[in-house]
Amino acid sequence: MADIRIHRKHSLGLSKARDVAWQWAEEVEKKFDMECTVLEGETSDTVEFTRSGVSGRLIVAADHFDLDAKLGFLLGAFSRTIESEIEKNLDELLAKTKPAAKKAAGKKK
Repeated sequence: MADIRIHRKHSLGLSKARDVAWQWAEEVEKKFDMECTVLEGETSDTVEFTRSGVSGRLIVAADHFDLDAKLGFLLGAFSRTIESEIEKNLDELLAKTKPAAKKAAGKKK
């Protein structure tokens, strides 16, 4: 079995982080045929995900995401590729939430 651990800091706050986590869950359900369950809490949420050969959870907090996944024997051989894909998807979702003001700040008038 292979383990995947990903940590991402952010400054979204819990409400916006929840939105990102929901988008992530919807994407992995469609793209990878995962079954996701969201457990909401006061200070953090947990997105549990599973499918044949994979199980894990994404902890959603006001200032970070922590993802832990366990891959079965067959998928373990692809752990680096799977980890890279998860990182890419999560980073893309986080990039979409950055304020447009930062993008505009770099433009000269």
